[in-house]
Amino acid sequence: MSALLAAAILGVLLDRLLGEPVRWHPLVGFGRWVQFLEQRLNQPHSIAKGALAWCLAVLPLTLVVYGLVQLPWFGWAFSVLCLYLCLGGQSLVAHAKPIAVALQQGNLPLARELVGRIVSRDTSQLDEQGIAKATVESVLENGSDAVFAALFWFLLLGAPGVVLYRLSNTLDAMWGYRTPRFLLFGRVAARMDDVLNYLPARLVALSYSLCGNLSRGLHCWQTQAAAWDSPNAGPVMAAGAGALELQLGGAAVYHGKLTERPPLGIGDASRAEDILRALQLVRRSLVLWSLLLVLLWGASHA
Repeated sequence: MSALLAAAILGVLLDRLLGEPVRWHPLVGFGRWVQFLEQRLNQPHSIAKGALAWCLAVLPLTLVVYGLVQLPWFGWAFSVLCLYLCLGGQSLVAHAKPIAVALQQGNLPLARELVGRIVSRDTSQLDEQGIAKATVESVLENGSDAVFAALFWFLLLGAPGVVLYRLSNTLDAMWGYRTPRFLLFGRVAARMDDVLNYLPARLVALSYSLCGNLSRGLHCWQTQAAAWDSPNAGPVMAAGAGALELQLGGAAVYHGKLTERPPLGIGDASRAEDILRALQLVRRSLVLWSLLLVLLWGASHA
């Protein structure tokens, strides 16, 4: 347990210091493999083929990682590397902060282009509030997925756990859409992501509340999350919106269709500076988790 905690602390530090690898990121190669599987197996009305594709994409790599971490000395270092590659804390900053800067400079076309890279909604007609809201929602949700859930599964099952989670989460981002192409084929990917994120999402909702406006974060989580379609994004974004004292949710255009989403949070509409506040909330929550890790590591040596 002590070695696992030390690996977790080092993995978080590496993400903070180095950020996401610019070249040769393993997830790029994984994305190509996933596209190949989808082209070969995606057939209309075939949940079974989607389940097979999920297994072929996730399980072999997870088993390889399980075998490698059993090796003396190398296994521990490899575990640290796996966690570092699966964490996306600095990547979140690298994608969201330029949007805030573009908005502050009044460059709406650039802000729309940048936010379009991190959200699936149509961004071509968004104003400053719409861009800021979309970015804040992405920061809160992806903070949960790419940082805290990855750390949770690493602490629970080590490197195989974080790799299984990260690959599954990536499949949900690629296949988990309610479109004719993915409605059935991507159902297993979407449900597996729901299961793997269930506990981490609630820990994140609590963390966001503790690191922001506690009473509003908890209130919005308790009263608004259930109305959201996603069982995990609802608690995370409701608590985050309340903690930041912002209004999120509402109408958005997805795949050419206007979708009326339940309102989240309480307070003012989002502005450029709220993107930076959302990043600070994620960072404070990560500091909270890191302090707990250090305390647990210290207790294991007492």
